Amino acid sequence: MPRSHDFKDRLLSAVGHGLLTVWGRPAAGRANPAHSAPAALTDTERAHAGALMRVNHVGEVCAQALYQSQALLSRDEGLRKQLHQAAAEEIDHLAWTRERLDELQDRPSLLNPLWYGGAFALGGLAGLLGDKVSLGFLIETERQVEQHLASHLDRLPAEDRRSWEIVDQMKQDEAAHAQHALDAGGRSLPAPIPDLMRLAARVMTTVAHRL
Repeated sequence: MPRSHDFKDRLLSAVGHGLLTVWGRPAAGRANPAHSAPAALTDTERAHAGALMRVNHVGEVCAQALYQSQALLSRDEGLRKQLHQAAAEEIDHLAWTRERLDELQDRPSLLNPLWYGGAFALGGLAGLLGDKVSLGFLIETERQVEQHLASHLDRLPAEDRRSWEIVDQMKQDEAAHAQHALDAGGRSLPAPIPDLMRLAARVMTTVAHRL
């Protein structure tokens, strides 16, 4: 009975966290790394930067869903704490990208509830397959996100240093999260799972770029 109550408490906490992620405005625990003065961007540059930052914001919405579902189903208390710690750091990314969207006079994706639900289901599936697989899923996710952010560093308008500084710090954090999961015993995922994850991410980023 206590174990059942513990799971219910964690489930309710995960639901509340999801509602805050999708419809609220979580506050960052760290200072925004964007320290450069705002640049005068053209309308085209501003729209381009806004679309990229919207995609990055969607990625952070999905990250919260993945961490919450994996922590919910993890059998190891230590791993749950690690996942919640990583999620707390990712909240910084969520807040920073939202702040930058506001500065660029742009908006989050209209499909954030859908992105969150899909990511939560994927994270839950990984969690059901065991902690080692869950960690492997986390490693692969963070590595793909790191590559994605690296591409955005090259695609952002050269004058948009504020967005660049945010994305660069996010990239460093994602690499650290992947390493922590590897150190915790995560294992590489077998083919074709990484390729399927890339395909799903490509669909998400393409749609979120516009919606």
